Amino acid sequence: MFDIKSITRKNILNMQAYSSARSEFKGKADVWLDANENPNATNLNRYPDPLQLQLKSEISKLKNVPLEQIFIGNGSDEAIDLLFRAFCEPETSKAYIFPPTYGMYQVSAAINNIELVEIPLTQTFELPSLQMIQSNLKSEGLVFICSPNNPTGNDMNSDRIKEIANDFKGLVVVDEAYIDFSESKSAISLLEEIPNLVVLQTFSKAYGLAGARVGTAFASPEIIAILNKIKPPYNINTLSIDAALNVLNNKKSIQKQIDETILERNRLRIALSNLLSVEKIYPSDANFLLVEFTDSDSVFKELISQGIVVRNRSSQIKNCLRVTIGSKEENEKLMSVLNEIAS
Repeated sequence: MFDIKSITRKNILNMQAYSSARSEFKGKADVWLDANENPNATNLNRYPDPLQLQLKSEISKLKNVPLEQIFIGNGSDEAIDLLFRAFCEPETSKAYIFPPTYGMYQVSAAINNIELVEIPLTQTFELPSLQMIQSNLKSEGLVFICSPNNPTGNDMNSDRIKEIANDFKGLVVVDEAYIDFSESKSAISLLEEIPNLVVLQTFSKAYGLAGARVGTAFASPEIIAILNKIKPPYNINTLSIDAALNVLNNKKSIQKQIDETILERNRLRIALSNLLSVEKIYPSDANFLLVEFTDSDSVFKELISQGIVVRNRSSQIKNCLRVTIGSKEENEKLMSVLNEIAS
């Protein structure tokens, strides 16, 4: 049976969490003199709810996950960092990734002095065989699986994720930043049967709040309690909470934007496939396309000269550019310049 205490750092288990003024008092009052705040009303003179309960309540309804299984962070990156700090012992634990993938796992591992073990994806960017994975998972720590993956755009097989989690004694973290653009079922549905699973999502992509920095983690109540224990007391500001609540109150508008992005993704794929300079367009379940060009560097430089910025991923995948799905007008401008380059 999985026991979260067995993989939690001893100093984290033994520490006393900081108790903020807003976390100590849980009632209604007319006069607030407990937190050394400025009494002059500015709409921002009071500290925010340290546990963001109103926002969690809305997320709970949307995702069908209990409040105690939801963590809200300053972007998904905060949750990634806290997972390292809580469940990886510096110079002892290991973290495992499947490159090419999101670069922040490597950065957080380095910051926390954790050895990073790379288990490459297959040539078609799928998770390798369970035998290959098992031969590399030598100790407890964290396994990161990005699905849909960045920068390749494809979903990862849920059965393989379950196999990895059932075989691993540490935590398996499934990063679903792009799940809203995919037809696959979220790994949130696996939480009840996999106690060592953590699912990350974000408001930065489909919900259009990249500038607000609001990320979520879904896991067992025990894992979430530890993340809440070590996070900064007021890690999500009032403006970001209000922004997230606002988009959750406009779900139809968000879904319309998601549908439009998927439609544009398909249109852009077809347009790109007609270019002789394009060698391959990889399947995508995200809001971007990974495109292989005959000469990606020259295409990248020419796009930059025309004021169009895409992401050059050639250092990870030869001759590949990652192209975010923009608006219809932005995509048409992109294609206009690419056609000029081709001619």
